Order: sequence, then C-alpha cells, then structure tokens
Amino acid sequence: MRQIPVETSGATVMVAKAPQPKVRDRRTGEIAIDADGVKLMTVDVMFAANNEVEILSITVPEPGISSDLAMGTPVALTGLIARPWENEFNGQKRHGIAFRAVAVTSLAATGSASEAA
Repeated sequence: MRQIPVETSGATVMVAKAPQPKVRDRRTGEIAIDADGVKLMTVDVMFAANNEVEILSITVPEPGISSDLAMGTPVALTGLIARPWENEFNGQKRHGIAFRAVAVTSLAATGSASEAA
C-alpha cells in the first residue's frame, strides 16, 4: 500500500483531543494493535499550514505518545505518513486518507525550558 511522507516543519500542530485507544471493532470494543503486538492510540491534532487548518486523527503506537498531551499542547509529529484507503461496505464505496506517526511529542516542556534560559 502506498505511503506518502508528510512534511511538518512549516506547520503549527496542537493537540485537539487527548490520546484515546484506537478501536479495531466498534461492535466488540476490541483495541487495535500493530504487527508487533503494540497497542495503538489515536490522537486528534489541529494541523495549521499554508493558511489552512485541519483536524487530523493520527494513529500512533502507545510508546510513541508523550504522557503530557492535553488539549492545546503544541506537539511535534515524528515520521508522519499519509496512506490513501478505500473500501466497500453494504454496496457503498468509501475512501479517505489515514495518518500514522511514529511519535507525538509535547513541545510544551521544550518551550518553557528555552524561556527559562
């Protein structure tokens, strides 16, 4: 499946919704895991670039998430990729773009440390 790297250096990224476990099956409540058996999380972020703002839901392995990601926290996205998808359910075709990152790291501590210096 095609993966497209996403450049984030010119973007402002902030947490829009705190990390939540990624649900694999809504009917059973099963939590998604990756091929290595690591629990996956979803983090919604506000991604602002080129005078446009979008809310993106990003899938991240649980170990790649900073512990201090509250709403409004500025973050860095490590290894962000976009992956186009398409499926058919009950005769209806659906498509979209899924986003995945290696890590979502708070920049709040970095900012306050540089202000204190």
